[in-house]
Amino acid sequence: MTDELFEAGLKNRKEVLGAEHVNNSLASADEFTQPLQELVTKFAWGAVWGRDEELPRKTRSIINLAMLSALNRPHELKLHVRGALNNGVSKEEMREIFLQVAIYCGFPASIDAFRTAKQVFEEMEQE
Repeated sequence: MTDELFEAGLKNRKEVLGAEHVNNSLASADEFTQPLQELVTKFAWGAVWGRDEELPRKTRSIINLAMLSALNRPHELKLHVRGALNNGVSKEEMREIFLQVAIYCGFPASIDAFRTAKQVFEEMEQE
């Protein structure tokens, strides 16, 4: 029997973050980390990201960029910069998000967010 929420989450996760990244994350999971991969896929990507009728993916990406910047989580921010581009968030919109972060969360968080996004843009130009 398949888990419909997991399958929906897997589809959403691959569409936003890219199949290669998701497949690598799942393939590298071991006995210790597999439950986390299942939890993230099922609940974050299936139950929450799957609620497109409430908030479109672009809006969810905008929220994630702001939150991950505020929390200073560059690894996750890097993934979600790519995902935001996939979801239609422009570089100019990201710039405005990160400027807003500077005012409400501090300049160091904003500077790191700009740095992380710029790194992603450069990597994508080389692909």
